[in-house]
Amino acid sequence: MTYFTYGQEEKYVTVKKSYEVMGGDFDITVISVDEELGFIYIQEALAEVQRIEKLISSWDKDSETSLINKNAGIKPVPVSWELYRLIERSIQISEITNGAFDITFSTLSDIWKLDGTMEVVPSVAQINESKSKIGFKNIILNSKNQTVFLNKKGMRISFGGIGKGFAADKVKALLVSKDVKAGIINIGGDITTWGTKVTGDKWLIGVVNPELSSNVSSWIPILESSVATTGGDVDFIMSDNQKYTHILNPKTGYPATGINSVSVFAKSAEISDALATAIFVLGLDHGLALINQLGDTEVIIVDSSNKLHKSNGIILN
Repeated sequence: MTYFTYGQEEKYVTVKKSYEVMGGDFDITVISVDEELGFIYIQEALAEVQRIEKLISSWDKDSETSLINKNAGIKPVPVSWELYRLIERSIQISEITNGAFDITFSTLSDIWKLDGTMEVVPSVAQINESKSKIGFKNIILNSKNQTVFLNKKGMRISFGGIGKGFAADKVKALLVSKDVKAGIINIGGDITTWGTKVTGDKWLIGVVNPELSSNVSSWIPILESSVATTGGDVDFIMSDNQKYTHILNPKTGYPATGINSVSVFAKSAEISDALATAIFVLGLDHGLALINQLGDTEVIIVDSSNKLHKSNGIILN
């Protein structure tokens, strides 16, 4: 699924920049009284994304996340309140999705190299070994000491399914606190907006329906809201005519199947990001059922046959 956005009217200066952060694109647009101030806001936004990336990165050996992983099965690790709360919210989403979203899935990435470098599908023994180190219930939080403990050696956490949404929300909060009138933040497909056009019109997100020939089939208004898209056409391999996507199911140990893309609309980019990942794992029926039970949350799903499905609150023109 592809998105397009309409920007503000030109009564204010529109300032746009793109960067490479968090393993992908960071596109930001802010509306400012002048271009110089707009670029200052954007530099502050970039610094905030880089700060978040350092906090949650499992590749940075000095990050708090890496320290938690290094001490898995050994001892609890004191962490910042910001990271503690992110992990706490991640566990809550795991509970809501019955484990379809799980930040302890990382060991599966060791055996499923879906970037084109994997030559053979992992064995059942390899998958079972990886699965033995997965499970959000094995994350032990101590709010009094503000510590995180992974109670099995070899366990790891990573924030690939929630981190970009978390960063987008943090950047939005920063800019709103500085009285930036309006803008759009897009971190690797996780989009959040605030404010409206100068005319009072809402921001619009274009939805592509793969069943139709036109580029954009519908426009959905986004007001003080977010959307995140998870797709299976980025990293995948084909083996014995089976498509293995980069979205891994922490419960089965295999890549998720049956869906091409999921787009979740919610107030928070963090929630949108995590639920998009979870629904890709849950599948069409369970995913729609979950969203239809949640408030202020909607979803558009494109299945593996390129058929579009939507939750009850989505109206496509």
